[in-house]
Amino acid sequence: MGNSQRNSRSLQLTAAAHLHQGKPPPTPLLLYSHPLTKCYGGMPRRASDLYHTMNASAALHTDKVENDTARYSLSGEGAGTIFAINEKTGDIHAMKRLDREEKAEYTLTAKVTNAITGQLLEPMTEFIIKVQDINDNAPKFTEGPYHAAVEEMSAVGTSVITVTATDADDPVYGNSAKLVYSILEGQPYFSVDPNSATIRIALHGMDREMREDYQVVIQAKDMGGHMGGLSGTTTVSITLQDINDNPPKFSKSLYEFVIPEDLPLGKEGGKVKANDRDIGENAKSTYSIIEGDDQGVFEIITNATTQEGILQLRKPLDYESKRNYTLKVEATNIRSEPRSNGPFKDTATVKIVVEDSDEPPVFSKPMYLLEVDENAPINKIIGTVTARDPDATGSPIRYFIDRHTDLERQFNINVDNGRITLAKPLDRETDMWHNITVTATEVRNHSQISRAVVAIRVMDINDNAPEFATEYEAFLCENGKPGQVIQTVSAVDKDDPIQGHYFDYRLVPEMLNNPNFTIKNNQDNSISVLAKHDTFRRQKQEMYFLPIIVTDNGNPPMSSTNTLTIRVCGCSKDGIVQSCNVEAYVLPIGLSMGALIAILACIILLLVIVVLFVTLRRHKNEPLIIKDDEDVRENIIRYDDEGGGEEDTEAFDIATLQNPDGINGYLPRKDIKPDLQFMPRAGQHSGPNGVDVDEFINVRLHEADNDPTAPPYDSIQIYGYEGRGSIAGSLSSLETASSDSDQNYDYLREWGPRFRRLGELYSVGESDRET
Repeated sequence: MGNSQRNSRSLQLTAAAHLHQGKPPPTPLLLYSHPLTKCYGGMPRRASDLYHTMNASAALHTDKVENDTARYSLSGEGAGTIFAINEKTGDIHAMKRLDREEKAEYTLTAKVTNAITGQLLEPMTEFIIKVQDINDNAPKFTEGPYHAAVEEMSAVGTSVITVTATDADDPVYGNSAKLVYSILEGQPYFSVDPNSATIRIALHGMDREMREDYQVVIQAKDMGGHMGGLSGTTTVSITLQDINDNPPKFSKSLYEFVIPEDLPLGKEGGKVKANDRDIGENAKSTYSIIEGDDQGVFEIITNATTQEGILQLRKPLDYESKRNYTLKVEATNIRSEPRSNGPFKDTATVKIVVEDSDEPPVFSKPMYLLEVDENAPINKIIGTVTARDPDATGSPIRYFIDRHTDLERQFNINVDNGRITLAKPLDRETDMWHNITVTATEVRNHSQISRAVVAIRVMDINDNAPEFATEYEAFLCENGKPGQVIQTVSAVDKDDPIQGHYFDYRLVPEMLNNPNFTIKNNQDNSISVLAKHDTFRRQKQEMYFLPIIVTDNGNPPMSSTNTLTIRVCGCSKDGIVQSCNVEAYVLPIGLSMGALIAILACIILLLVIVVLFVTLRRHKNEPLIIKDDEDVRENIIRYDDEGGGEEDTEAFDIATLQNPDGINGYLPRKDIKPDLQFMPRAGQHSGPNGVDVDEFINVRLHEADNDPTAPPYDSIQIYGYEGRGSIAGSLSSLETASSDSDQNYDYLREWGPRFRRLGELYSVGESDRET
């Protein structure tokens, strides 16, 4: 290696080149990307030969020393892993397969040293190994499979879709990446451009109604399409889109329907259908009647779901006036194709036969308006309703009032001629309008019924006298001035005259010369009541009554007498009413009525509390029963020494045994209601103030045992009570479930000296019984 090549980092080496100083720059070292391909002497061998040769693909050499002392080494990309060098000969060879598509070139650095001294014999030289491409990658359609759509009947050459294939080989080296496209399936309908891969229409007049879906297979081949090139394929699904190229067509040219004359409006009378081979919006049609319906009796609408034309009535049919119709119906596409001359249409004939039906009666008016005076006499004819049978048979008609609309039964109707008469007196002030329903029924067919509303207006007459608008109560100040307005009075009248109300007010004849009050007409159907003097005093007279006659302007006029109540009150200087009672006048100044009421309420509450307190104290001190102080049974000696607690120190109440009612005879039982009542037995008296308890108990026990109405158990009263705080518990034998022989009295010894002796006595008695 010469010094002139030291800094030439892009210097490339060619295979088997000897690196002598002063020689021309070498060509790049080329290694083919075929597996285990090697270069020898700068020329590639056949692949079959290169698989088996172990010769170096390149050689490094120096002339500084003998070759046996030179040692060659490599560093850089792939050194030691991908590329290896024979350290003695300088031969470079590949250790694994090379793939240009993975890495196209490698940069290495060569170094030669003396094997003995380790010194560099030549400056380190950098060189590039380029991997030369071979055609080892097939074209691929990365975005497939493809889906495309094109309108039917498109012209030849119309572009459908462009597909793209890629080849991983080197596009600048040879023809490895030069692709040519061809169509394998889909002819003669479609073609493909060999260079741009654009798929186009190849057949004229492709009809969606004949065939809608196509599968096209496109091939991409490298090496410019020559023999030996690699290829790849993809599938393109092409769908023909519908256009409106088919007209609607009626399934029949003539439709016949029989429609009853009583078919309700808006109800279906028949259906027609125009079929269209197109789909979606292109197949939708609208229907219309273009001939035969000058009167506008029929209409035809489109069912958006079924695309049928629904024939229905706009006006009622009448068999007696017209019995058949012939209509011409047209179906028209909603959308029109720009390439056509206009929207597609088709027509059909519809013949309609009207079928006679038994129709209900028909009133001469749908609603009747009648008027009647509120003072009209009973059986007065108010008006007449009429109805007829529209059928040719002409059945007689009967009239009735629907009593659900005339609950008070104020009107009657003649069943034969429809005359409405008054059945009860009317009062306009109660009901001004009466709305009743009249039914008309055919005599020959009672199911045929028609109804009409009859509105009856009650006309007003002057039958109500005017009266005050409200219950007036006027207040007059003691310090008022003469001529002062006390109250403004107006009147109302339940009647409603056409010319309006006008009221006349006057005092009753005996009050014409009233010294206290007078009235003034305000010319607006109201009056003002005035005071004549200022000497009114509550002590003299607290209240005045002023009768006033009110008369209306009716024919005949009606009048009534209404009384105005006037109270004399004490007022402030500004005329504000303060008090209107005489009692309030004599109250002390500065103390209002409210304050007095509050004081009185407090006094009453205090008295109630005192009475309750005294009553409770009295009940607490009263004894339980009234008994004689000399009754020896009350002299009870209490032994509380060994008691169980405070409850044993409570005084014994003899009232539990001493029943005052027992001395008076038989006391009925309260636990049951006996069916039989026995004559009371006279109790035995031991004294005027007491009862012999033993005799009382024996008598009641005998009566209970022989009473058939008593329950089958004894009502036992226990009179032994030791208190809840006593540790001894109950000493009563009534609560002992066992016999005396089962009772152990040893525990009495633990209660103290008094009970120890008692325990010994019982224990001795038990031992004696056992012996």
